Amino acid sequence: MKHGDPDLAPLVFLHGGLGCVAAWGRFPAQLAAATGRRALVYSRHGNGGSGPAPQPLTARYMHVHAQEVLPEILGTLGIRRPVLVGHSDGASMALLYASAFPVEAVVGMGPHMYFEEQNRLGIEAARASYEAGPLAKKMALVHNHPRAVFDRWSEVWLSRRFRDWSIENDLDVTAPVLLIQGDADEYGSLDQIDSVQRSVRGPVQRLVPEACDHYPYLFCPDLVIETTRDFLVAHRAEAAR
Repeated sequence: MKHGDPDLAPLVFLHGGLGCVAAWGRFPAQLAAATGRRALVYSRHGNGGSGPAPQPLTARYMHVHAQEVLPEILGTLGIRRPVLVGHSDGASMALLYASAFPVEAVVGMGPHMYFEEQNRLGIEAARASYEAGPLAKKMALVHNHPRAVFDRWSEVWLSRRFRDWSIENDLDVTAPVLLIQGDADEYGSLDQIDSVQRSVRGPVQRLVPEACDHYPYLFCPDLVIETTRDFLVAHRAEAAR
């Protein structure tokens, strides 16, 4: 983990379906520096430079990672009540983890709560971009096996069994939640963060950057970092009172 104040809960970064450690860029280090916290950044099996995925993804792959794999990772490292910073699939995993285990807060960028038509359209556009070359070239820069990563992720999302996928009835989150989603997100509508707000029981703050796509930490990193820092400071002060 990156150096930071050991008295503050560490930041744990959970990447999206096509993400990995390298895909975050400088964002984790910048957010850790701005908040004075330690940071844990890792790639899930099959992504980035990690080992191969042990098995194909099922429609419950986010539940499995959030409530079986991640607790084992954090338990091994002695991390309790982290601040989870998730993007896309990772934001959904953060919410699922926080429903079963204690956290200080959740920062969710572009979370998925249920399958909607915009998911399908976004993923089919990504598939076309991959086949045409641009997305394949980008992914080759950060993944050892980019084709396997793309196929594994896109196939489960476009499968018939995923059409009824939802975590709306699976959440029991009482920790503070910061939701960040661009108003031009190609992978989901703003109804997704509306759904999060209806489904959690703790305080919720929203940030909807204008003209921003699915990657706010790349599109407007300064805004995301400033908002997240202030959010964590405010809720830490509230908890202390």
